[in-house]
Amino acid sequence: MDHLKRKFQEKALAQFKATRAMLKEHGGEKVGEVSISQIFGGARGVKTMVWDTSQLDATEGIRFRGYSIPQLKELLPKAPGGKEPLPEGLFHLMLIGEIPTQEEVSFITAEWKRRADVPATTFKVLDSLPKTTHPMIQFIIAVNSMSDGSVFSTRYAEGMRKSDYWDATYEDTMNLIARLPIVAAYIFRRSFFDGDHIAADPSLDWAANFAHMLGVSDDDGFKSLMRLYLTIHADHEGGNASAHTAHLVGSTLSDAYLSLAGGLNSLAGPLHGLANQEVIKWIFEMVETIGSDEPTAAQIADYVQKTLDEGKVIPGYGHAVLRQPDPRFTAQRLFAEEYIPEGKMVNVVWKGFEVIPDILKGLGKVKNPWPNVDAHSGAILVHYGMDQFSFYTVLFGVSRATGILAQMCWSRAMGFPLERPKSVTTEWVHDFLSKKG
Repeated sequence: MDHLKRKFQEKALAQFKATRAMLKEHGGEKVGEVSISQIFGGARGVKTMVWDTSQLDATEGIRFRGYSIPQLKELLPKAPGGKEPLPEGLFHLMLIGEIPTQEEVSFITAEWKRRADVPATTFKVLDSLPKTTHPMIQFIIAVNSMSDGSVFSTRYAEGMRKSDYWDATYEDTMNLIARLPIVAAYIFRRSFFDGDHIAADPSLDWAANFAHMLGVSDDDGFKSLMRLYLTIHADHEGGNASAHTAHLVGSTLSDAYLSLAGGLNSLAGPLHGLANQEVIKWIFEMVETIGSDEPTAAQIADYVQKTLDEGKVIPGYGHAVLRQPDPRFTAQRLFAEEYIPEGKMVNVVWKGFEVIPDILKGLGKVKNPWPNVDAHSGAILVHYGMDQFSFYTVLFGVSRATGILAQMCWSRAMGFPLERPKSVTTEWVHDFLSKKG
C-alpha cells in the first residue's frame, strides 16, 4: 500500500469512528427547518449532505479544508521556478486534510504519470464520433467508456467487503485523474487541429503536461495558467450541481467513472460550467458591436444596459452563494496583472468590473452584483491562443474531477448511504397550508 493511500486510510478510519460515536449521541439533534420556498426553489441552502473537501462562505468564498485561495497560493508546493500552486498539492490537501510537502506532491505527480494509460478502446470510441460533436459530449462519453476497467466494479463483482470500498475507489480515482488530461487534449486536437496530436512530456507535472498536449502556446505562462486554473476550479463544496450529481450517482455504488460522468453532465449546463463559454462569447459580441477591442467604460456600460433591456443576464456576474467578488476571479486577475497586463481582452474584463457591479446594484433586486470565476477565465485563455470556446467546460471538468473524486473516497470510507430525499406533491403543500389555517 502506497503512503498516500495508507495515510488516507488512517485519517478515514479515525473520522469514521468519531462520526459514528457522534451520531450515536447526537443523531437526533435538529439542524434546521425547510421552508416551502426551499421545497419549490431547488432545495437552495438546505443542509442535507456532508462534503469535507471544501466549504463555501458567502463572504470569504471557497475554502479548501479551511484554507483560502490566497493561502493556498502561498502554502502549496510549486513547480521549480514557478509561482502558481500545483494541483497535485491541492488534491493531497483535499484527500488528507494537510498541506503536503514537496516530496508528497512529487509522489502524486509520479503516480499520475505512471497511471496515465488510457485504454485504446476509449480512443476508438472518440474516433467513431463526428469531429463536430461538442467537446463536452466527447469528454463525457470518453469517461464513461473507461468504466469498463473500473477496479471498484471488478472487485465489487468478486464480493468485495464494504470496508474495502474506499480502497477500490482510491485506485479508480488515481487512475481516472491521471488519464483526464490525455483524454481532454486528444479531444481538443481532434476537434480543432484535425487530429494532429501532441505526445505527453514525462518531464512535466500534471497541469503543465496538459498545457503542453493542448499545444496552443509555447509560453511558460500558459503552463502556469493551467496550474492555477486546475487548482482554483477543483471544488466548490458539495451543493453545486456537478458535485452533487456525482455524489448522488456515487451513492448508488456506481464507480468513479460513471459518477464523474454524471457530474460532468451537470457541468455541461448553461447555468453551471457552460457559463465560462457564455462569458467570452458575450465579450466578443460586445467588442464587435462597439467596433473596438479597447472600449471605454461608458461604452461598456451602454452595452450592459442594452443587454439588460433585452431581458438577458450579464454572464459572469452573480453567484448562488457568494455576496462578494469571487476569490477565484481575484486570483485570475492577479495572474493576468503579472503575466499579461497589456492583454486587450483582460483589460476589457477589468473595465467591466469598474462599471457592471454598480449597474446591477441599481436594479435593486440583484443579491450579488460581483464577478464570479467565469468572468475572467475566458479572457486569459484567449490571450494564450485558446479561442475554442466550446472546449472551456472540458477544462473545468478536468479540474473539478479532483475535488469530486477526493470526496468520493471519503464518502466510501465513511460508508455514506444511498441518497434518497423525500419529495412532496403540490397538493400536499396546499393541504399542509390549509391545515395550518
